[in-house]
Amino acid sequence: MRTTLTYRLWPQLSVGVEYNPRADDVGLLVNWIALSETARRPALIFGTSSDRIGTPSGRSLYLTLSKDLSEQVRLPIAPYGGVAYSTYEDRFLPIGGLFVRFPYNMSSLVIFDGVKVHPTWSFTLKQRHIFTFVLAQGRNPGFSYSISF
Repeated sequence: MRTTLTYRLWPQLSVGVEYNPRADDVGLLVNWIALSETARRPALIFGTSSDRIGTPSGRSLYLTLSKDLSEQVRLPIAPYGGVAYSTYEDRFLPIGGLFVRFPYNMSSLVIFDGVKVHPTWSFTLKQRHIFTFVLAQGRNPGFSYSISF
């Protein structure tokens, strides 16, 4: 179980704190959109988080490029890719994933953290509540709930 609290300081910058009681770990969360996505250019994002799902400790520093390709390929998809530095493993890892929008406020995000794949399925209620089923490491079921206010 992991608990996070984040605050969006500006549209391009959010900061927060994350607590993982199983690892007795508290860490800083930062997400900075250095370059916003345009019709021709992907977004460039820097951030920090806990290290990969399943590691007992450590932090991750990441850089990603993401692009909504729905106009170009006529499918509701947005891939991302990048690199993360894992303090747990003391090395750089390639990361990536694919976000897919579905009707009825549903979506899926398939996450590759550099070692394992983690598929998710989400339902958004009133643009404020997000319920997510996570299949951590492709085999361990979990659930997440987020609220924005």
